Amino acid sequence: MPLQATTEQKPVFNNKMLVVVPPHALIKHWVSVLRNEQTPPPIFKNAMAELGRLLMYEASRDWLPTITGEIQSPLGPASAEFIDPQEAVAVVPILRAGLALAEHASSVLPATKTYHLGVSRDEETLQPTVYLNKLPEKFSKGTRVFIVDPMLATGKIVLLYIL
Repeated sequence: MPLQATTEQKPVFNNKMLVVVPPHALIKHWVSVLRNEQTPPPIFKNAMAELGRLLMYEASRDWLPTITGEIQSPLGPASAEFIDPQEAVAVVPILRAGLALAEHASSVLPATKTYHLGVSRDEETLQPTVYLNKLPEKFSKGTRVFIVDPMLATGKIVLLYIL
């Protein structure tokens, strides 16, 4: 059976970024660990890694293109579904805090490419300033882009550089 690609388009709401916090007990747990001022640094780092892995899993749940085909299992031929390696998946951590979330993205998503965007806030104007932009001029059509930033407030930077 030849491999066939399938994709599902997600609705866009007035070209605005939609933020969803999955109601998963482990996500709530790790967010609580991160918010606790008594969490020691090694536990905090582990919590960021676990949260990054879980959020990447949840964010990609119904969004990745797949290919189907047939494999040989120990019991005989079986239908199989894999993430399509021909479709581009990009992870963009907003530096520096986003690195902790993006660190384990490759353990969840096969064949990702990482791009970096460094942003700081001007203390006088409170406006964001980009000090590093390693994004491509344009993402190729169909590229799935995951923006990772645990310090997301208004989303202005994401909208400014990604849309």
